[in-house]
Amino acid sequence: MTGKHLRVACAIIERNGLVLATRRSAAMSLPLKWEFPGGKIDHGETAEQCLLRELVEELSLRVVIRHPLPEHTHAYPDFSVTLYPFVCGMVGGEPVLHEHAALAWLPPGELLTLDWAEADLPVINGYLARCGIMEARR
Repeated sequence: MTGKHLRVACAIIERNGLVLATRRSAAMSLPLKWEFPGGKIDHGETAEQCLLRELVEELSLRVVIRHPLPEHTHAYPDFSVTLYPFVCGMVGGEPVLHEHAALAWLPPGELLTLDWAEADLPVINGYLARCGIMEARR
C-alpha cells in the first residue's frame, strides 16, 4: 500500500426501520460504489463534528448521533482509510444530493445487495451483527 491515510467519519442513518446508503458519482474516487455518507475529518475536528458538518454539506441533512460503532481501517492500492461510523437518526427534512449520484433507503438485511466500497463492508457487518442480523454475503 502506498499513498496517504484518510480519517473519515460516516453515518448509518436510520429512519422508520430503513438505512440510508449513498452512491458515489462517476467523478469521485471509487466511482459508483455505495457508501455511508460522511467525509474526511479535518485537523482539530472530532469525528462527531466532522460528521455533522459533512452531512449538511453533502446532503443538507441534520442528524442526531445515537452511538458509535467500532472504527475500521482498510487499505486500498493507493491509499488507506479509517472509518469512524456512527448510528444516527434524522432530525427532519429529506436528503438532497449535492455530490452523490443516488441514494437509497433499505432495510438493514438488504444493505449487502448493493455494490459497496470495500471499506464499508466491515462496518455494515458490524452494524448488522448489532441489529441481530447475520452477515448476508461477502
